[in-house]
Amino acid sequence: MKLEIGGEERFAVAGDRLWVVLNDPAVLTRCIPGCKAMIADGEDRFCVVLDLKVAAVGGSFEGAIALSDKEPPTRCRLVVSGSGTLGHGTGNATFSLMPQPDGTTTMSYVGEGEVGGLVVSVGQRMLKGVAKHLIGRFFTALRREAGDDPGASA
Repeated sequence: MKLEIGGEERFAVAGDRLWVVLNDPAVLTRCIPGCKAMIADGEDRFCVVLDLKVAAVGGSFEGAIALSDKEPPTRCRLVVSGSGTLGHGTGNATFSLMPQPDGTTTMSYVGEGEVGGLVVSVGQRMLKGVAKHLIGRFFTALRREAGDDPGASA
């Protein structure tokens, strides 16, 4: 089953700060929903371990993430692959950071993936909803890590 994602997020932090946060494996471990470990496996390559729940189906996932086509501090491509009790998948995404005149940063992202196995049993429509939810959780955590947390007390 093929999935496509894309969107735009605005952050109340400078692009340089956001770039640093996006390239920190410890930060990404805390931001990626279900991520239990992100271990370096060479330059810009990582092994990941996830525990995820998709609809009523939960399980573990082990895979690899590679960063490429980096143009600091504005652009990066991410390639993922892996498998586990939920099934298997591959995907890629490109993130672009655009500093704004007011000191904020707009991040646009576009990507696609292919999934198979047990996870497909929840159906394409539900899977897209779950993907949107997980992306939302990622961006909420990323805002907190970058210092753009509207819920934080001043």
